[in-house]
Amino acid sequence: MEFSLETCAEEYRERFLKHYDELKWLYCELYENRMDAFEDLCGRMYRYYQQRGEGLKELDQFRIGHPDWYRGNRLLGMMMYVDAFAENLQGVRKQLDYMEECNVNYIHLMPLLDAPEEGNDGGYAVSDFRKVKPSLGAMKDLGRLAEDCHRRGISLCLDFVMNHTSEEHAWAKKARQGDPEYQGYYYFYEDDGILQEYEKTVPQVFPTTAPGNFTWLPDIGKYVMTTFYPYQWDLNYKNPAVLNEMMDNALNLINQGIDIIRIDAVPYIWKELGTNCRNLPQVHSIVRMMRMICEIVCPGVLLLGEVVMAPDKVVPYFGTVEKPECHMLYNVTTMATTWNCVATKDIRLLRQQMDIVNGLPKEYVFLNYLRCHDDIGWGLDYPWLEQFGLEEVSHKKYLNDFFVGQYPGSFARGELYNADPASGDARLCGTTASLCGIEKARYEHKDGDLEKAVQLDIMLHAYMLVQSGIPVIYSGDEIGQENDYTYHQDLKKCEDSRYLHRGKFPWDLAEKRTEKGSIQERLFAKISKLEQIRKLHGVFGSEASVWTIDTWDDSVLGLIRANGEEKLVALFNFSESARTAWIKEEDGNYTDLISGRRLPAKDVKMPGYGVYWLRKDA
Repeated sequence: MEFSLETCAEEYRERFLKHYDELKWLYCELYENRMDAFEDLCGRMYRYYQQRGEGLKELDQFRIGHPDWYRGNRLLGMMMYVDAFAENLQGVRKQLDYMEECNVNYIHLMPLLDAPEEGNDGGYAVSDFRKVKPSLGAMKDLGRLAEDCHRRGISLCLDFVMNHTSEEHAWAKKARQGDPEYQGYYYFYEDDGILQEYEKTVPQVFPTTAPGNFTWLPDIGKYVMTTFYPYQWDLNYKNPAVLNEMMDNALNLINQGIDIIRIDAVPYIWKELGTNCRNLPQVHSIVRMMRMICEIVCPGVLLLGEVVMAPDKVVPYFGTVEKPECHMLYNVTTMATTWNCVATKDIRLLRQQMDIVNGLPKEYVFLNYLRCHDDIGWGLDYPWLEQFGLEEVSHKKYLNDFFVGQYPGSFARGELYNADPASGDARLCGTTASLCGIEKARYEHKDGDLEKAVQLDIMLHAYMLVQSGIPVIYSGDEIGQENDYTYHQDLKKCEDSRYLHRGKFPWDLAEKRTEKGSIQERLFAKISKLEQIRKLHGVFGSEASVWTIDTWDDSVLGLIRANGEEKLVALFNFSESARTAWIKEEDGNYTDLISGRRLPAKDVKMPGYGVYWLRKDA
């Protein structure tokens, strides 16, 4: 499509000119001055602006005027699989009342685009970016859901799988048929010598279940790059046609009413021989271009980056304050460190991690969570842990043994994912409730243990809600959903233990959320109360200063939030036994926001798995 700036709408022209020089420079640097391809991208961008609904354009204008709309203490997220939660998109629309009862105003729908019945990686092997999986509905259903959400003030998040397509995608099928244009959309090689060069420097993501980074295709006599699974073919972003087509796909989804685009596996999208093909500079150029494209076409839309890497690799995906990339990133390391605290009852590593996060610019927004659709990888700061005599291999083994219930005294019930006998490495699966001990205690009919497990679950949610950023609940956690072992009998799922925590939402148990004294009522009521407190008090907002404090007990985490008007001292006991937080905040009287009790913020005695949100009295 030929693009002419003179014919553009005024508001679009202003936004386009603001970013034009940098967008053109980055694109031409990446693609060796391919102005024809750049003009093609510009034409696609304006076409999607023209097609964008008036309601969405009004929302864009509102958010331009309120750039901090997603920060603060107002947003609370929930993530879910559509089929597990409500069978299809129409079912989700019918359950919006329930989500509002959960205080949720940000819904993350897990992958719902068309994917093969088998070999789909839970929806992350997309066969058609323009089509919703038929069993979940159609694209028009997604648009209607978005409209309903916007009427209720709810934002909608959707995954965008950028790194690869399914081998069943039309591009892949044409490539397999020998079409050179579409073979250029992927990484095809006939010479296994090049493969060997790649394998020298590129780590394997799944060394046991999907070894290597390439898959041999005997029908065409070539190898194709497959970083994740053999049925997921890596896209070749060295080809400008790939970037243009994928931006086209992204903008099409956005125009259905999507507010947040979650960029899946973003660190992997650029490959370069002789490197580890992770976090390369070109990746940041592409993400920066995506940010500018959105700010031009749909400025009310946010980019959420999925970067499951070490902390020093995660933060760069925010870009800089002057040249931002992602609006939000997952707080992956803090999440994993939290579960480390549950197993060790030692908060020192968590405190060190939180100090790093709290020292970042306030413009950097993290999504905080306890559990999600994926496994827990133990990417902890092992060099830091060495000062306490903890070694990486043995500590990972301890954590995995603890959370699968094989360590003496463990209360957790989980399963391992992609366990590697050679390295001893593995990842962990399980719901929050099962990892906290609710499943085990309930099965063994031990009321005392059940009480502790429920309190641990509540304490962890209180801790998540007090962190800086946006809290996201994994659907089912609000009612203590336990592991679903039925996946073992499903031939399509039995080899992927992540389905342990991807079970059907237990609506029968959800009905018990109003049954006084039930596990569901105790969790739902207390978590809901915590969420409402967070929303009411500005001290939980993004402008607050946050820092950890000494409690002189390695099991008790203490932190302070302060915004000038309010001050909050939050205390969390990661031990099942009573502890004392040896703090001395002697600047006035304090009230626990959770219980309403007046408490001095001095030498605070805490029950096992206790939590206090102590707000300084006015």
